[in-house]
Amino acid sequence: MKILIAVDSININDSSGSKANVALITNLAKAGFEVKVYHYTQKNIQLQGVACVSIPEKKRNVMFVLSRMQRIFTRKTGIHVHQFLEKVFGFSFTFFNDTNSIVNALKKEVSFAPDLVLTLSKAASFRPHYALLKLPKWHQKWMAYVHDPYPFHYYPRPYNWVEPGYEKKELFFRKVSEKAAYSAFPSQLLKEWMGSYFSNFLKTGIVIPHQSIKLGEPKILPEYFDSAKFSLLHAGNLMAERPPIGLIEGFKLFLEKNIEAKQQTQLLLIGPSDFKELLKNFQKSTEQLTVINKSLSFQDAYFLQTQVSVNIILESKSEISPFLPGKFPHCVTANKPILLLCPYYSESKRLLGADYPYWAEVDDKESICSIIEKMYKQWLLDSDNFKLNRDDLTHYVSEKHLKEIIDNL
Repeated sequence: MKILIAVDSININDSSGSKANVALITNLAKAGFEVKVYHYTQKNIQLQGVACVSIPEKKRNVMFVLSRMQRIFTRKTGIHVHQFLEKVFGFSFTFFNDTNSIVNALKKEVSFAPDLVLTLSKAASFRPHYALLKLPKWHQKWMAYVHDPYPFHYYPRPYNWVEPGYEKKELFFRKVSEKAAYSAFPSQLLKEWMGSYFSNFLKTGIVIPHQSIKLGEPKILPEYFDSAKFSLLHAGNLMAERPPIGLIEGFKLFLEKNIEAKQQTQLLLIGPSDFKELLKNFQKSTEQLTVINKSLSFQDAYFLQTQVSVNIILESKSEISPFLPGKFPHCVTANKPILLLCPYYSESKRLLGADYPYWAEVDDKESICSIIEKMYKQWLLDSDNFKLNRDDLTHYVSEKHLKEIIDNL
């Protein structure tokens, strides 16, 4: 089978979405499919076993000129007009020029006759999806991958942002749901969630989980990590909707109740954060807490995940979390127990199982303390065999399962 992919970016270090996209592309190639990728990274990036084409930006057209005029106007006046423009047009001039650039590149593809056309995106972009709407010759072969709720006002609480031009964004995604022969979602809960807004997704939708891959050679461990200690790691962004307060207070309570653990325990929070001042204050009173307010490269982050005692998945305080975190497959293959902090209705919890012992609500510091204590004692008994050991989930995020899904289309 030949698979043509249109994607925003294949730079694994620019976002978690790009990591997930590269993992999916790489595993499709590993599974034996012939894959060709058109990407809008604006860099010459190649992936092993994959034909990669960098899409150039169109610069001789009205949309390009308007987008640059808008940037110059904002830079010189300090006045941001993008919200007004998006209320009128639904999207920015840059968005329109980017999607036209993608369309222009895909129209030139004549030698590769795909059996399946897959669109991937990141964040709130969905530029490749918008582009494919303009290429009806491929609609019967089109699989639209939906990584997150869209438009943004369809996110569950505590997310409550309504984008300018949201009506036109809704119309755009309704067309995607109706024109794509297949839709794919990283989680069952997200498929059901989006299907409640666009019913056709329930008819065309399948679940393709985020994939596990290993890229590059292991790196040197950072100096702030002590491999002899019981270590808990959260690697990733701490956005305003993902407060780490319950985690830290639960950790501090654990230290108060287990005095002997103070000399052999560390909690690592690595990644950009919206809680810099709060975390700085916590650090002053908790020497076992290490905060690094920057991202690690994919290789460094994954290597560290394989070396710590416990990996942490921290989600929002909500009634439901339909997302499958991008780092979920890497936490699974790192084969370390996962401290899961999320709502009762969560895709991560669904996959780990109703009886998974290391789960708590994100703000339940008492339960978090109790779980950390339980993990610590098991680690003391036999640290070498303190593992996740979930072969079912390892298979679930592998190229073997991916091949099964695509073969069954």
